[in-house]
Amino acid sequence: MKSAIGGAAALAAGGGALADAEAAEESPSDTSDELLLWYAAPATDWEREALPIGNGALGAMVFGTLTRERLQFNEKTLWTGGPGSKEGYDSGNWRAPRPGALDAVRRELDEKGRLDPAAVAARLGQPRRGYGAHQTFGDLHIDVPDAPAAPGTAYRRSLDLDQGLATVTYRHERVRHHREFFASHPHGVIVGRLSADHPAKVTCTLRHTSPRTDFTARADGDRITVRGELADNALKFEAQLRVGHQGGTRVTHDDGSITVTGADHVWFVLAAGTDYADTYPHYRGEDPHATVTRAVDKAIEAGHGALRARHLRDHRALFGRVALDIGQTLPADVPTDRLLKQYGGGDGAADRALEALFFQYGRYLLIASSRAGSLPANLQGLWNHSTNPPWSADYHTNINLQMNYWPAEAANLAETTAPYDRFVQALRAPGRRTAEEMFASRGWVVHNETNPYGFTGVHDWSTAFWFPEAAAWLTAQLYEHYRFGGSTDYLRSTAYPAMKEAALFWLDNLRTDPRDGTLVATPSYSPEHGDFTAGGAMAQQIVHELLTSTLEAARVLGDSADFRAELEKSLGTLDPGLRIGSWGQLQEWKADMDDPADQHRHLSHLYALHPGRQIEAGSKWAEAAKVSLRARGDGGTGWSKAWKINFWARLRDGDHAHQMLREQLKSSTLPNLWDTHPPFQIDGNYGATSGIVEMLLQSQHDVIDILPALPTHWPDGSVRGLRARGGATIDITWRSGRATRIALKASRTRELTVRSTLFRGGTRTFRARAGQRYVLD
Repeated sequence: MKSAIGGAAALAAGGGALADAEAAEESPSDTSDELLLWYAAPATDWEREALPIGNGALGAMVFGTLTRERLQFNEKTLWTGGPGSKEGYDSGNWRAPRPGALDAVRRELDEKGRLDPAAVAARLGQPRRGYGAHQTFGDLHIDVPDAPAAPGTAYRRSLDLDQGLATVTYRHERVRHHREFFASHPHGVIVGRLSADHPAKVTCTLRHTSPRTDFTARADGDRITVRGELADNALKFEAQLRVGHQGGTRVTHDDGSITVTGADHVWFVLAAGTDYADTYPHYRGEDPHATVTRAVDKAIEAGHGALRARHLRDHRALFGRVALDIGQTLPADVPTDRLLKQYGGGDGAADRALEALFFQYGRYLLIASSRAGSLPANLQGLWNHSTNPPWSADYHTNINLQMNYWPAEAANLAETTAPYDRFVQALRAPGRRTAEEMFASRGWVVHNETNPYGFTGVHDWSTAFWFPEAAAWLTAQLYEHYRFGGSTDYLRSTAYPAMKEAALFWLDNLRTDPRDGTLVATPSYSPEHGDFTAGGAMAQQIVHELLTSTLEAARVLGDSADFRAELEKSLGTLDPGLRIGSWGQLQEWKADMDDPADQHRHLSHLYALHPGRQIEAGSKWAEAAKVSLRARGDGGTGWSKAWKINFWARLRDGDHAHQMLREQLKSSTLPNLWDTHPPFQIDGNYGATSGIVEMLLQSQHDVIDILPALPTHWPDGSVRGLRARGGATIDITWRSGRATRIALKASRTRELTVRSTLFRGGTRTFRARAGQRYVLD
């Protein structure tokens, strides 16, 4: 992947006859207000108030400020660190051989049972070097000198989820002004337009700023070019802006800005790119100049009306697949920040409107931050206004990256997983080196966090440096994509090679536990919590799922009998990571060390419940999971609360799942509906959307389970377009808490089993034919 693909940033515009041809005013939105975030004042805070747009690779935060509109923008590959970093770069691999270090830790764990994280980090970790961080590209400022200093009662700033449009409207001196911004995936540009309902009333200056000083900005005709190299690693970057207008005059300035005076409307396109490429070990590709130039020039040639129409078709083709009605009614003239502040916990139609909006917002954000040709969604999705963002705005692989994609399949956005798939494939080559050098084993590995430069080794933060199970967990989404879609071509070409190599790593690294003769991962560490042990629950559950899924895939593809036998043998003696402790809890460690007063945000030992599939509701393991969940409480960070929505839904307790949704909205959601850790982390948005799906539809055990955890707060409603494993798209209508109608469209010819209160006996099994629609009522 070269950074410019799908994400080169260009600001393109057309003037003269082309601009005249594009005089079509923004069409009135036919979107319901229930799919609208809106506010009665400009944003003053990037994290809490600005509104996001994105095309996967290129994104912006829209402020709606009157006299100085601000679009803070990002290109996802603009990263410091990696090859060429002034700090040096080693991918986290040990800088010198450590013969016997890993085996010594294993022996000591066998002897003592547990080890302090700092002691293990001193022996197996090392300071991180050249890791880098995602960078803001800077800000596009649009100075509007004739705008009022303060918003009046007619001011409105909004984000239309259905159309992917951010708008600002206001009145000044009896003139209605309208601004509209969107990020086009088909054209790889951000597009903006400023207009008025009277002629010659648009005057503005467009200019670029950045907190860094590593660039030059030059204006030439209708084009602004921003170009530079990151000081840390010499990564080349470029953005171009082209400005079009109808009427008025245009002037360029020596400071790299462009002013248009007295126009009927002004529009622009923005593209950006870098010379990053996802090719190990150098991670460099072509200079971005040609691709960025091509993107803006093609966009200006297309014209604003065509860009907008193509964007709407592209966005709606994804977003419009799913509709949710839980009895919501959005009160008139209540902006979103006040709707959030007044949220009472789901007792009224307005509360349900916020819950439904929050569900769809997660889908919107995934579309905006993850499209083919870009890197996957990071800790902040795509949006970052800093040169030193929290946790580098990187890819934490001990839950956060995986959580980003939990809703992708079931919420009918499978295409958004393409960047994730490619990222996992790109990690395999550096991961093989780490597996060989650190573990002397086959396969590939990655630890707790990674970056776009193949960081698969370790660092020295004692509670977050060791997590070799991450590669296995990453491959789980690949297999889920197969389970939903059923393509054996995808399984053979994409999912299975990564799964098999991850399985080979664990076949080489499992050790016999002297306590009971089972195979365990050692050393293992339950993410960010407790001591190092052998055979921790999460490690065992992840490895169990990996080997189980790899064996299933090997049988489908007819892989060698010897490899299948090796998997079967290991699964036969593998500790499954399921153990009930002295107070009825599901143990986090193999030894009974859980503290009932512990309320840590991570619930790693419940992986087998969600996102895994080892634990079924109603089993003794499920009851033990309930004990653990109740002990941990309903607090935690935003993403932790989102995970708990999914847990309680899998336990078929819709009211407790809804309680966690309520907690997330009340105390872990910002006015712009971003999830907060704090600070802002986007995984909680995606996790909540996933949890709402799990309340309405589950299929992890190869049964399509209708309304498995419907909360009493949603007694009547409907949902359209959810996806189930096995290749089915599901519509559900319910009344008084019971399904009244189920419509199912099959994408594959196969036998399907549906569970619902509609059926005598609880289930119905039938052979579905691809392309056929079945109505069950």
